[in-house]
Amino acid sequence: MARGLCKLQVIGNVGRDAELKYTPEGKARTEFSMAVNQGRRKPDGSTAEETLWLRVICWSKLAEIADLYVKKGTKVYVEGRLQIRTFTGRDGKERTAVEVVASDMVLLSARDETREPAAVGARTAFVADDDVPF
Repeated sequence: MARGLCKLQVIGNVGRDAELKYTPEGKARTEFSMAVNQGRRKPDGSTAEETLWLRVICWSKLAEIADLYVKKGTKVYVEGRLQIRTFTGRDGKERTAVEVVASDMVLLSARDETREPAAVGARTAFVADDDVPF
């Protein structure tokens, strides 16, 4: 029997700086929010823009890289899987969290002094311009 597939690809703007934490086992975990704007057509024919807010979770090396380069306002492409979990809030009510667990990420904003690499990810290597032989 074939395995299932749950893969998301989203492009949006970071709503808050990435926040790095470590698990008790020492594994890096970074979380940030991301706004994805999309247009939709209303019944009267006009268009309206809606904003979908997502929580993005990065693990291990990708988490450490995200902590360095993902800042509020950065445009970013995130690829990963959908994760839905339920928990009890501080008020005692049952809540549902919809998250994207990132497997790859590409920074789409223009590079500046605070962000040198243009692309980051679990499978992406960093190459300085001085190391390229041509």
